[in-house]
Amino acid sequence: MASPRKTVLITGCTAGGIGGALAETFHEKGYYVFATLRDPSKVPSALSGSASATVLKLDVLSSESIAAAVEDVKRETGGKLDILINNSGRGTMAPALDASIEDGKKTFDLNYWAPLAMLQAFAPLLIKAKGCVVNNASASAYAPFPFTSVYASSKAALVAGSETWRHELRPLGVRTITLITTGVKSNAFVEPKTFEFPDNSPYRGLQDLARDLNNGMLQDGAMNTRQYAAKVVRTIESGAVGQVWVGKDAFAARLGWWLSPQWVFDMIVESVVPFSREMAKAAKGKQA
Repeated sequence: MASPRKTVLITGCTAGGIGGALAETFHEKGYYVFATLRDPSKVPSALSGSASATVLKLDVLSSESIAAAVEDVKRETGGKLDILINNSGRGTMAPALDASIEDGKKTFDLNYWAPLAMLQAFAPLLIKAKGCVVNNASASAYAPFPFTSVYASSKAALVAGSETWRHELRPLGVRTITLITTGVKSNAFVEPKTFEFPDNSPYRGLQDLARDLNNGMLQDGAMNTRQYAAKVVRTIESGAVGQVWVGKDAFAARLGWWLSPQWVFDMIVESVVPFSREMAKAAKGKQA
């Protein structure tokens, strides 16, 4: 049966994460929410059993799983979807010289190819609704922080793709928003992560810096997921299109990227991730 309310489908709706917060916020504002994730038991409790939400098991890397989700949405809405939010993604942290190419391909699969696959599958529903697609990218696409090249490249691909899709979808009546997300405190860093450098790595002396980055150093002082979700929902409802920066120091980060000459921007990057300083310290330690 078609829902008379606005509908939204969000990927990666784990409780405590950005997707879960977006699902809760839309739910509270009266939308019918399709909360999707690989493990439905991890959905926010407010959505479980709600008459205004459907929790769907969805693996965005599986064409069969995506096709099944499309059919579930069609049955509920009569073949329309007002908003699709491609939120699922994965982070990876390693210097380029030590990065696993195979693992990097998995990052691109989830951060770029999966949003495109979701868009292709749900496009008929979005076109019918004259709806909106929202792709959650990252400020890492613009900020060349050391150790983030694989992740940043995958998000840069998403930014380029999303902005191109915006032009392609506009004549079909579909609006496109590219979220340039800066720091947000989420459950992504609850469990400590480690990256062990290979024995022959030239960066062995930076183990502490790598550990700090893997465990959320860039999220220090960031807004929480519900604050972030509230801003994103307001942005979507405002009719915005194109790139929208949201998160910790989003306005300053946007201005810094646009206005700073390269040498100033490099100083900003070094102030956030003191890579050169730590390399110099490591070198002195070897000489001592």
